[in-house]
Amino acid sequence: MKRIAVFTSGGDSPGMNACIRAVVRTAVYHGIEVYGIMRGFKGMIKGEIVKLDSASVSNTVQKGGTLLKSARSQTFMTKEGRQQAFDQLSNHKIDGLVAIGGNGTFTGAMLFEQEFGIPTVGAPGTIDNDLFGTDYTIGYDTAVNTALEAIDKIRDTADSHDRCFFIEVMGRDSGYIAIPCAIGGGAEIVMIPETQMSTEAVIDTLRSGWKRSKTSFIVIVAEGDEENNATTVAAKVKEAIPELDTRVTIIGHVQRGGSPTAADRLLGSQIGIAAVEGLMNGMHNVMAGIVDRKLVYTPFHDTIYKKKLINQSFMRMVEILSV
Repeated sequence: MKRIAVFTSGGDSPGMNACIRAVVRTAVYHGIEVYGIMRGFKGMIKGEIVKLDSASVSNTVQKGGTLLKSARSQTFMTKEGRQQAFDQLSNHKIDGLVAIGGNGTFTGAMLFEQEFGIPTVGAPGTIDNDLFGTDYTIGYDTAVNTALEAIDKIRDTADSHDRCFFIEVMGRDSGYIAIPCAIGGGAEIVMIPETQMSTEAVIDTLRSGWKRSKTSFIVIVAEGDEENNATTVAAKVKEAIPELDTRVTIIGHVQRGGSPTAADRLLGSQIGIAAVEGLMNGMHNVMAGIVDRKLVYTPFHDTIYKKKLINQSFMRMVEILSV
């Protein structure tokens, strides 16, 4: 392994720069040339490949976003697009890749290696924490803390005005952000894609609390919940309980930005080192992750297709603590 390249793809997440920094400096430490591919698969196709060194990643560990930029590429989804990407990597004599991203990134990387044989090790960079093969993904801890800070402030105004706030957090396919926000933010209800909680059940819970003279409520809704979104749920609740003063807050993409927490800086650094050393040791088509505080490498196929289950005891915690 003489020359490797690193790229970020899909949604950005806090801690990606810490991971890029670790990849670059680990490569330098082991005497391997390292390149950065700008804008993910899109930049790979266009040949936006730049040489990096230790100085290239100075003063980046504390920054959010990704210094390599990120973009989605429809062209890479075609055989012709992947051929163009391979030609660009061949021109730069790239021996291996570190792919930082989520399911979509790893799906593309897996197909690319199957077709062209360039070994790839993945780093789990997504705020959703929904990847099988790692307890935590890079950016998750920061996203939860960002959302929780907003929820704390909303609770102040909910209590002051006797209101019911429906707060939508990110998580199109997963409730991993919603659940810790509900527990840590003192929410009465959490709605996530993994459960079957209906709007009728939400109405019953809120009505019961109202009858017990409870005057303010927080309902956390993951954006991918089967009931659609916080706005839809709030409208149905208002229709059923007109006396309840309801408001909706969508926290949105603020969860994806900001300076990463210490936990995400540490995780990004651990995974970046593991990805490079995995390539050096012949690993390919795998994602580096941390499970039970131990480094593991999980095949892309498993991390893409196996479901990472929600701990149901957390749902029970929300129910008990909301009494």
